[in-house]
Amino acid sequence: MNHDPNCIFCMIVRGDAPSLKVYEDDDCLGFMDIMPQSEGHVLVIPKRHAAQIFDVSADEAAKLIRVTHELAGAVRSAMQPDGVMLAQLNGADAGQTVFHLHFHIVPRYAGQKLALHASKMGDTETLKIHCEKIRAALHDTA
Repeated sequence: MNHDPNCIFCMIVRGDAPSLKVYEDDDCLGFMDIMPQSEGHVLVIPKRHAAQIFDVSADEAAKLIRVTHELAGAVRSAMQPDGVMLAQLNGADAGQTVFHLHFHIVPRYAGQKLALHASKMGDTETLKIHCEKIRAALHDTA
């Protein structure tokens, strides 16, 4: 599998960096964002390194969308938000800060104001609780 040794998401895939995994299969990984924009913020990535959506095949993109769809449903079920935002950024000028293709699943709550990127780390224990809730919801909807 293609990995970039300096990419934090590749390090997570290899097990060289910690993460709270919500979902994993042979091709994709879903995990809690450690700098969440909102409670229950999940990232979905391909396991092989690809910087942008343009660097994967249509089949790989479709698989990522299917996994994102499934995880978004679990996030909605577990977190009970008023809405769910899905985002995927390509290039620095689009706001991409980690150059490994990823989809954001961001629960949105009424009256909540969000910036493009979070400014602080999430509380580890809270992230663990949200991870378990989303995992449980994922299994309930499967």
